[in-house]
Amino acid sequence: QVQLVESGGGLVQAGGSLKLSCTTSGITFRRYFIGWYRQAPGKQRELVANILTNGYTNYLESVKGRFTASRDNDNQAAYLQMNNLNPEDTAVYYCNLAGTPYWGQGTQVTVSS
Repeated sequence: QVQLVESGGGLVQAGGSLKLSCTTSGITFRRYFIGWYRQAPGKQRELVANILTNGYTNYLESVKGRFTASRDNDNQAAYLQMNNLNPEDTAVYYCNLAGTPYWGQGTQVTVSS
């Protein structure tokens, strides 16, 4: 059974930091690209970052220089370090195994001004 579980969200003031984790089971993690998405109220879900099997990363323009995606294949986990957060980053954040229907349940990130 494939499972993805996000954690690490919370309430933070503007300029603060959070680190999200996506722990997985039931898969050969190292074979998959991992996508980090977010969905704010009333908006479509958008791709924030992805990390390829070789560790190469891509980012949404608005988070470049502030967010860093990483992965730990031995522990079957992916991470999203988020620095210098601003209220526009408020959303539910999800991880996804690229090209599959497998998503985590999401973790809420709220940034106060």
